[in-house]
Amino acid sequence: MDITINVNGNPRTLTIKDVNTPLLWVIRDMLELKGTKFGCGKAACGACTLHVDGEAVRSCSYPVKLAQGKQITTIEGLGSKENPHPVQQAWIEEIVPQCGYCQPGFMMATAALLDKIPQPTDEDIDSAITNVCRCATYYRMRKAIHKAAALNTAKEVTESENP
Repeated sequence: MDITINVNGNPRTLTIKDVNTPLLWVIRDMLELKGTKFGCGKAACGACTLHVDGEAVRSCSYPVKLAQGKQITTIEGLGSKENPHPVQQAWIEEIVPQCGYCQPGFMMATAALLDKIPQPTDEDIDSAITNVCRCATYYRMRKAIHKAAALNTAKEVTESENP
C-alpha cells in the first residue's frame, strides 16, 4: 500500500507492505533518519519520540497507517547545526547528554511541551516529560528545559522587534 507522509517538510510516498509497521521503523529503515531511537518497543521509555502534527508521539507503537497525510518532525527536522532549535541550543549549553542515546526523544518531548506551555513549571515538566534516561541526567535536563523556555521567549521578542 502506498502511504504519503510529510517528513521534516518533505513529502514522501512510500510503499508499505504492512500498514501496522511502527512509524519508527519506517523513519529509521526506509527513510534512513537514524536520530529517532529504538528503546523499549512498548512506548514506555520515549527514546522514539517524534512529532506527528505537532504532538509528541512514541513512534515505536504508532502504526504508519495513522501517519498518512500527516506532518512528521524528527530530531533531524527540529533545527540545524547552523540554526539550532532553542531546545537543542539549551541542551548544548547545559551539557545535558551523558551517553546521549535517549536525548533526541527528550528534546522532541520538550519541544512539544514548550509549544503548549511556553514557560513550564517543574510540575508541568514532571507531568509532560515521562521519558526515561538510564544515565539519570534529569537535573541537567530540567535546567535545559527552563533555559530553552527562556531562549524561546528571547527569540520571540527579537523576532517581534525585527519583523
